[in-house]
Amino acid sequence: MAKNFIKPVQVKICGVTNEEDALWAANLGTDFIGLNFYSGSPRKVSADKAQEIATKLPPFVKSVGVFVDPDLEDIEKILKKVPLAAVQLHGSETRELLEKIKSQFRVQIWKAVKVKDEESLKAITDFAGLADQILLDTFKDGAEGGTGESFDWSLAVKAKALGLPIFLAGGLNPENVAEAIAAVEPKGVDVASGVEKDGHPKKKDMEKMKKFISKAKGL
Repeated sequence: MAKNFIKPVQVKICGVTNEEDALWAANLGTDFIGLNFYSGSPRKVSADKAQEIATKLPPFVKSVGVFVDPDLEDIEKILKKVPLAAVQLHGSETRELLEKIKSQFRVQIWKAVKVKDEESLKAITDFAGLADQILLDTFKDGAEGGTGESFDWSLAVKAKALGLPIFLAGGLNPENVAEAIAAVEPKGVDVASGVEKDGHPKKKDMEKMKKFISKAKGL
């Protein structure tokens, strides 16, 4: 009797700042790389650098642009230079902004929701019909992501019941990603600080990326 085919979990290596790390991530099997355009992030890249990185990637690896409360003009400026498959919105963006992005640009929208408690999950329903993916990240006062801290994964299971595809982020690393996937069964997982060289947010660790992607995809 044939076994049911289970599609492997997708992986996004976020906060990539250089071509070398991007190509290593691609060769190791990532599905997406994240290019961060938020000025408050230590992983921020310029539009020119992002273009350099994104245009060198093989066609099976897609670039996702990370924004925090952007104007439409900010997004348009980046999209003119950088071939993004998706924009990831990490701030307090409204449904109205998502509607405008959807109507003006041919990109997927990934909306980050910061999880503190079950009440936090209600925000997900605000983006039904507009967000292509919901990225669950850890709530932390004054932080827009990249905290390196995880949240209660049982909340992610409850989030899945709301019907939108879920990417799990927040404190994932090579040691806990398999456990997180087993607990949540998300569509994808997102990692930044968990695969960085210690103390170097602009540089990924190739061995950590290799282990993370291998564990995430059950290789």
